[in-house]
Amino acid sequence: MQIDQIQGRQHAGIIPPADLVGLEPLQTIKSRWPTIIGGVLTAAMLVGLGRELFGSGLAGLSKAVPRNPLYYVIFLIMYVVPPLADYAIFRRLWRIPPAGLIALVKKRIANDVVMGYSGEAYFYAWARQRAHLVAAPFGAVKDVSILSAIAGNAITLLMIAVALPLGGRLIPPEMLRYVHGSLAVIFGTSLPFLIFSRRVFSLPRRDLWAVFAIHCTRLILGALLLAGAWALALPSVTLGTWVFLSAGRLLFSRLPLLPNKDLLFANFAILVIGQDQALSELIAFTAASVLLLHVLLITMFGIHALMTREQA
Repeated sequence: MQIDQIQGRQHAGIIPPADLVGLEPLQTIKSRWPTIIGGVLTAAMLVGLGRELFGSGLAGLSKAVPRNPLYYVIFLIMYVVPPLADYAIFRRLWRIPPAGLIALVKKRIANDVVMGYSGEAYFYAWARQRAHLVAAPFGAVKDVSILSAIAGNAITLLMIAVALPLGGRLIPPEMLRYVHGSLAVIFGTSLPFLIFSRRVFSLPRRDLWAVFAIHCTRLILGALLLAGAWALALPSVTLGTWVFLSAGRLLFSRLPLLPNKDLLFANFAILVIGQDQALSELIAFTAASVLLLHVLLITMFGIHALMTREQA
């Protein structure tokens, strides 16, 4: 009799079927640790932004400001591509509302100025505070992060396959062995996830492929947009050269064994196109502009949060 009552309540929608229990929102989250983690990482973002911006970032803003307004249009598009790609991913997985885009922008800022994958910790804490979105967000956040790394490694290997035959002679011989060692590390770190994918990943295979495709599109689009912005800032250099250098920037940023990656890339770019002072100032200006936009958005988000709290 009791079993029949339970089955009747399941059919009525009062008790979810056993295979759907794991997908139901949590009833309550009594622990305050997501709020604490979110607050700590937000403070770390502010500290990191202040250190970067007032260290060398302002010097970059004071030099060689691009005059073409299209540069700033492309720069803004390039800035929003990563959080929009993340939004497309989690919209597919969780149906997150547009307000979730703010958390994804903060995720990008944390990864840039705090430490690697601190943004994922922030976004996981954000998701845990919103049980109506998903009951157990860890699996999805983990899978998306791993796929982001694998996509970055795959695109980097592709870029190396294209770039080394064309510009390998421009890389200093003492650095070339670091490149070869880094290639082995990149391939080696991705291989276990591919071999043991059934145990590592929790999302359905269709979602995994969709997430991987979005990450690859984001990386390629970002490289092309950066090349376009640089071409508008220094029109004397051909767009094809800037595409090559943008691919090189992605390559150097992903190689794990290279010391002083930014300095090495700057030297590599100067060897390719010359114009050392103009190029150095352009790279500094682009980096400082990203930091300044980080500061602006964090300030706006803070003001919005205060206003929303006062109205509540």
